[in-house]
Amino acid sequence: MSVNVSRILKLLGDDYTVIDASGHVLGRLSSVIAKRLLNGEKIVVVNAEKAVITGDRHMVFSRYKEKYDRGSKEKGPYFPRHPERIFKRTVRGMLPWKSRRGREAFRQLKVFMGVPKELEGKQFEVVEQALLEKVSKTDKYVTLGEVSKYLGYRVEVEA
Repeated sequence: MSVNVSRILKLLGDDYTVIDASGHVLGRLSSVIAKRLLNGEKIVVVNAEKAVITGDRHMVFSRYKEKYDRGSKEKGPYFPRHPERIFKRTVRGMLPWKSRRGREAFRQLKVFMGVPKELEGKQFEVVEQALLEKVSKTDKYVTLGEVSKYLGYRVEVEA
């Protein structure tokens, strides 16, 4: 499935911030993004598959597998396998989704795997309070791409 990146960016307008998720802890980055979205900011996240989830590898995989297997195939609830959708779902969980304000804030977030051609050469923001080397001293972590691959995502993901 191809994504029309230029159309998506046109919907956001010109005043958006691009954040590179490489090496950032997923939960911490998501909470920062959720707060900024609620303040009216428009945010584009690139390299979503390179976001990091801390914890023991088997524990992280089993936790996400449990979320994915929850419910029925016909009725749901559904949990995504794509790295960019897992990222968006994580941010959505930190927004007041059932209110109009939360849904409008969520629409201001766009997430991509890798760096789209339209965004190459742009300056990417680094969120210091979510960087793995700044917030955690653990060497136990898994990238979002690895989790997606474990859940059955078939497109090759650079982990």
